[in-house]
Amino acid sequence: MLLHAKESLRKMHSAAKSYYGGLVPSHAHSAFGLRHSLNFPNKASRHVVPWSTRSFTQFSQGGTVEQEIVIAMGSNVGDRVSTFDRALQLMKNSGVNITKHACLYETAPAYVTDQPRFLNSAVRGTTRLGPHELLKKLKEIEKNIGRTDGIRYGPRPIDLDILLYGNCQIDSDTLIVPHERIHERPFVLAPLVDLLGTSAADGIETSWHSLSKWSGGFFELWHKIGGESLIGTEGIKRVLPIGNRLLDWCERSLVMGVLNLTPDSFSDGGKFQQVEAAISQAKLLISDGADIIDIGAQSTRPFAKRLSPNEELERLVPVLDAIAKIPEMEGKLISVDTFYAEVAMEAVKRGAHMINDVSGGQLDPAILEVVAELGVPYVIMHMRGDPSTMQSEQNLRIVLDPGIGFSKKSEQNHEVIMGLDFIRREMVDRDVATVAAVTAGILNGANIIRVHNVGYGVDAAKVSDALLKVRR
Repeated sequence: MLLHAKESLRKMHSAAKSYYGGLVPSHAHSAFGLRHSLNFPNKASRHVVPWSTRSFTQFSQGGTVEQEIVIAMGSNVGDRVSTFDRALQLMKNSGVNITKHACLYETAPAYVTDQPRFLNSAVRGTTRLGPHELLKKLKEIEKNIGRTDGIRYGPRPIDLDILLYGNCQIDSDTLIVPHERIHERPFVLAPLVDLLGTSAADGIETSWHSLSKWSGGFFELWHKIGGESLIGTEGIKRVLPIGNRLLDWCERSLVMGVLNLTPDSFSDGGKFQQVEAAISQAKLLISDGADIIDIGAQSTRPFAKRLSPNEELERLVPVLDAIAKIPEMEGKLISVDTFYAEVAMEAVKRGAHMINDVSGGQLDPAILEVVAELGVPYVIMHMRGDPSTMQSEQNLRIVLDPGIGFSKKSEQNHEVIMGLDFIRREMVDRDVATVAAVTAGILNGANIIRVHNVGYGVDAAKVSDALLKVRR
């Protein structure tokens, strides 16, 4: 069963990593742990292609050998996110097959500080273009988007740099690979680390790490300049585009309040099917501190009957339209809980800012292309089977034994027996358990918590965020 779950998660990550709006990072591991798993040769000298018998001339001509590459991206003029989207499309049209995106980072300008903040990221991909041919294509893309000659390190609509090309080192009049300033730029290292795995068996990544000048590779270099402790400072923030803003993941934990429009959901089934009742509940969730209202019109409780897309939309649309218009939603976000591509498309058209799919694209794979096209964040959840089968006999059943007769006096045994109903009711009251789970989640990296009781969730998030600040 665990293997099935791991395979499902692997497929979900594979789908998500190609989706630009979702942005699923590969988490950076400790440089010191990596140092023991990598056994690098000495750094190769300039003009040498390590780990390969191909000559530099063959790479320069390109044409036959597909090479793995990493390209850094930066922008601080205009609509930076849209500029990135356009640059990515132009790269795809120019012979670059993009296989992985790093997280997005908003960073303070370097070198020339009197200018707007930058948006930075990087992509990993493959190409048959030679390194200088690739450089020429990237310069053409920059010009196409509107970059002109100006102040060095000054404002620019787009900046595209080749960080790594195959397993070679290049030092020519127009191109140096690896990029010569990687070691001094957190805004380059952070997305680069996102893109690198940790397996020493991966030949290209081992080769890339060997070019970093550090025994522990780029991970050690990232750790050396501050690593994750830098993220969330004024210098560099990990962000997510949503609505008309960039969410800073490190500013604080966000609380997502659940609003079910179903007659049979776990906690609130049947309570908010009418538009007026749903609006009142949304206002209550916001007043309790919710940042996001997650609206669901499809029940995903065990053994729930699945609605068609049309049936789900009939429940969803009147409430979504009404909630999107209330003044209390100013500055808040709307999430729609659905696994249907058709519902996701309609929901975003009507004002939803993000899609929350409990099936991770398994129940309607078309939703992956839809959310990518819409450019909205996509929440992926792992679920084995579907709501009608996820509670099959293969699942674990938890039985509570109150331990009558164990380390208890007779009076205590009687008290436990007479209190079994109270114990049962306490188990049904999920709020206390949810607070514990929320706290553990935030302390271990969760950025958004999805809860029914927003008041409890907000309190737990505040305490957890305070603890995290002390830890940092």
